[in-house]
Amino acid sequence: MSASPASSGSPASSSLPLLKRITPGLWVGLVWFVAAVEPIVEYVLMPPSRKYSLSYPRHGLDPLSARLLLAIAFVMIMAGSAQLRRRTTVGYGLLLTGTVFSAVAWRQHEIPPVQYLGVDIALCYIAATRPRRTSLIAAAAALATLPCYLALRLGLGEHDGVGSDPYIALIVVIAWLVGNSIRQSRLHTEELHARAAAQAVTAERLRIAREMHDTVAHSIGIIALQAGAAARVIETQPDRAREAMLTVEKTGRETLAGLRRMLGALRQADREDQGPVGRTTARTPARTAEAAREPAAPASLRPAVGLADVERLAATTTAAGVRVEVRWQGRRRPLPPDLDLAAFRIVQESVTNVVRHSGADSCRVSVDYRDDELAIEVRDRGKGPAPDAGHDTGYGLVGMRERIALLHGDFTAGPGTDGGFRVAARLPLPADARTRWPTLLP
Repeated sequence: MSASPASSGSPASSSLPLLKRITPGLWVGLVWFVAAVEPIVEYVLMPPSRKYSLSYPRHGLDPLSARLLLAIAFVMIMAGSAQLRRRTTVGYGLLLTGTVFSAVAWRQHEIPPVQYLGVDIALCYIAATRPRRTSLIAAAAALATLPCYLALRLGLGEHDGVGSDPYIALIVVIAWLVGNSIRQSRLHTEELHARAAAQAVTAERLRIAREMHDTVAHSIGIIALQAGAAARVIETQPDRAREAMLTVEKTGRETLAGLRRMLGALRQADREDQGPVGRTTARTPARTAEAAREPAAPASLRPAVGLADVERLAATTTAAGVRVEVRWQGRRRPLPPDLDLAAFRIVQESVTNVVRHSGADSCRVSVDYRDDELAIEVRDRGKGPAPDAGHDTGYGLVGMRERIALLHGDFTAGPGTDGGFRVAARLPLPADARTRWPTLLP
């Protein structure tokens, strides 16, 4: 069983409050010792007074056997407190036995409630940290001890008064309920942490899937267009066919290089998670929650692309046979990396859909830098089967909607009012991107 932060001596444990650094066994021992020593001082060591206790008679410890039994009880309590964390069953059994020996030493017919507080604290600890079956057995053992004293009291003819057994039993039940409530709360917290980590993993997988779809779909569209053009002119215009095939080769190599980088980064992240010896690194709930709050992907998985690459994208697509006209409006200025990447992917996927589905020979891309938002519009006048928002069978529009939703923007896609297809997105700009960044272009 791994040591808790309170006992590991790590820097994290030294920063805990003093009361939290005390182990449960030490708490049990302190409570029991205070409850055991107080009557010895008050009724044995102090001068006689009018005050008298039925539970702690003044001459109760006069016999040597009584003192020996009390000393054995102290030793058992010390051993039980020390073993409570590592060997819970043994430690708890010693605590119960020591409490019984203490009552026998005083010749008590019942265990005083104060003396039983140490057992109650141990039971609360067991219910909070051990399986429910173990804690129920511990509670049953604590309750079963009480009828023995009841039988002893009745056997000795002590019928006067009302014993404290019902009150002690009630405290035992309360101690178990408190410990079980703490355990349920901890399990619920761990479940929430695990669920948050699983959601982070799912979100990262979806992000990687979007990146791969956007990159591969655009490249395959260009390759298909260039290969078709080369096949049509290979006999009449071999030079143009050769140029088209060279473009196919270049695009394919760039796509493969990007995929290799992404897969390599994923393997490296997996090796780091597995640890130096190939075993999965253990994660505590606190560490899991911290990991869930951190960025989901390493920097190597985030392609360094943005709206600055739109011109290159337009040139590549134009060379493939579909002319792309880019219009910039507003003050061009740096954007946060996630917003810049999302904006570029929206343009890239929209242009890819024009190449693959619309049948148009041109399209227009408008990027408008407004004061509080970034507006993007991609429009074509094609007559082909451009997918609309309700009949898209691929993942392009779905991925674009997910990107915009993650950035709390608005997205629309559908047939244009004057024909063709129109994709429009609006991304809200953070406050620093609205006012702080200087103008890049006049």
